[in-house]
Amino acid sequence: MKRTLSILGSTGSIGQQTLKVAQACGHKVAAITVNRSVELAEAQARRFKPSLAVAVEEKAAADLRTRLADTGTKVLSGRGGLLEAASLSEADTVVTAIVGVAGLEPTLAAIECGKRIALANKETLVCAGELVMARAKERGAEIVPVDSEHSAIFQCLQGCRDKGAVRRLIITASGGPFYGKSCEELSLVTKAQALKHPNWAMGAKITIDSATLMNKGLEFIEAMRLYAMPPERIQIVVHRESIVHSLVEFEDGAILAQLGSADMCLPIQYALTWPERTPGPAKPLDLLSCPPLTFQKPDPDTFRCLGLALECAEKGGTSTAILNGANEAAVGLFLEDKIGFLDIPRLVERALEQVPAADRPSLDDILEADQAARGAVYDSVR
Repeated sequence: MKRTLSILGSTGSIGQQTLKVAQACGHKVAAITVNRSVELAEAQARRFKPSLAVAVEEKAAADLRTRLADTGTKVLSGRGGLLEAASLSEADTVVTAIVGVAGLEPTLAAIECGKRIALANKETLVCAGELVMARAKERGAEIVPVDSEHSAIFQCLQGCRDKGAVRRLIITASGGPFYGKSCEELSLVTKAQALKHPNWAMGAKITIDSATLMNKGLEFIEAMRLYAMPPERIQIVVHRESIVHSLVEFEDGAILAQLGSADMCLPIQYALTWPERTPGPAKPLDLLSCPPLTFQKPDPDTFRCLGLALECAEKGGTSTAILNGANEAAVGLFLEDKIGFLDIPRLVERALEQVPAADRPSLDDILEADQAARGAVYDSVR
């Protein structure tokens, strides 16, 4: 089935690979959105000819509008433009590849229109998972995961007639570039080292999250919401080779796993074509060239971000929004060379101590908790 896409975050790593899949598989692109990457957005607009392009920053939008004046692409800006792209009538599928909690409101807007959501923004479910999943059910919107781990679980579940037969979800983690290091060694980590992931090519924020193992903690929470699974039935294992992307264990003891090369084109494509499978640009896995597959326990004490995420998974409410907001702020400061690597978990933990968590939150409660968490982090470094 050919789809018509609105790609939120088209110039990021996932966005660019989505366009690669769209071109290879013949999907139409109706809208693209960017933050400020005007030159790349112009090139994408000229190549894929979307009816709408959005640059969130007004100055960038003005520049993009001038650049695309000779085309048929309308250019909008700001939150309003983002929400219009998410709810564009001609798009049947919205790829949510915006980084961070900024993807929450556009995802909800797409859900309100009954779109298929190709979900590449884990923070949406981390911060507001119960609210988002409930609304998707009400509106008949399909949420199909793009994260390689959740796509793997989603694929493994396709042959399961009774979801009650699932005993456990097993999420694999590469362990990032620092797995096995001590706290003392982590205290000396540089930004350049943290941005060198051993297996995946990703954006800066998610790469740092992978280095701290926060990314795996966020995926743990996302799995709880996406699959309505309690935390005691989800396990994280470190799999350094990044070949087994995740597994599902069933009540009879059988374990199904999804294997593949470290190529995001496959989960992106499956989110677009499900329940069909079609040829695409993903690099196939050659089993004969695979290294031995290993599995180890994670270390949530040394990698404190993972430990904090698992604690918030148990607490629920707005604690997960506080966790995420504080982490986004702390990672931003690290990328700006304003704090050290181990300051990330320290500042997140401090925000969790300072910002009260609420149960059964509304959307406003979630957004307020996010802002309070960010404020707590920034106040700590002033």
